[in-house]
Amino acid sequence: MRLMFGLVLVLGLALAGFAVFMAKSYIQNYQNALELERQARPTVIETVDIYILNRSMEYGERILPDDVRQVAYPTASLPEGVFRTKEELFPKGEGEPRTVLRAMEEMEVILAVKVTEPGQDAGITTKLGRGMRAFAIKVDSMSGVSGFLRPGDRVDVYWTGNIGRGGMRTEGDSEGDVTKLIEAGVKLIAVDQSSNADIAEASIARTVTVVVRPEQVAALAQAQATGRLALSLVGTQDDTVASAIEVDQRQLLGLAAAPVPVQAPRAEVCSIRTRRGGEVIETQIPCTN
Repeated sequence: MRLMFGLVLVLGLALAGFAVFMAKSYIQNYQNALELERQARPTVIETVDIYILNRSMEYGERILPDDVRQVAYPTASLPEGVFRTKEELFPKGEGEPRTVLRAMEEMEVILAVKVTEPGQDAGITTKLGRGMRAFAIKVDSMSGVSGFLRPGDRVDVYWTGNIGRGGMRTEGDSEGDVTKLIEAGVKLIAVDQSSNADIAEASIARTVTVVVRPEQVAALAQAQATGRLALSLVGTQDDTVASAIEVDQRQLLGLAAAPVPVQAPRAEVCSIRTRRGGEVIETQIPCTN
């Protein structure tokens, strides 16, 4: 009897253990299947509708309603200056569209920095900030950095001219030649008659247009009228500010400064004039203090 009871007990324990094992295996399989289903489920990304281009557009083209369409764009990656509604992109209606300032490709997001205000052309006036002025500088292959200038570049402006000895300008006095940095880091907004920043080929420019303050315009105009101007290209990532620079021929050659001739004071001469008939006679006399 006891043997039978022992066998039943052992069998019961074995069946219970088997049931626990099967239940644990079932739960584990269920959890694995649930994790796989979660991984396969697409991640929900928050989006917002913005405008993009339907086709590639070049500098100076006008953006019309048929050239754009709305797409969903991830909110977390939204760039600054996008257009979300038709009213933002065409606030003055289709009769005054925006103009492309930089070449854009098909499906590219339309940004405010790449287009003009409604109704404006892609001229240099759109690149002038409040209180700024445009000024043209004559250049050649030497002074214009050999044709490597592009709208959007920054340059330092150097003046070379003759100030003469003792600060007085004289013709033909080579010892008075001076080169001086007069403006640092001014921005180019046009090369010759083009303000297109997407120019690919190098060309020798005859004029470049810079954007400066009114007082800088006066300084550049005076410098251009009294000497020669040369440009030095500034690197794109260069955030340094050039200090005052002035070099003359003697500094360039490492020579001592030329002595300034001192004129002897002129002796004071006193005289009196006497008229005798139609003749005036001048007679020198001692000077009295």
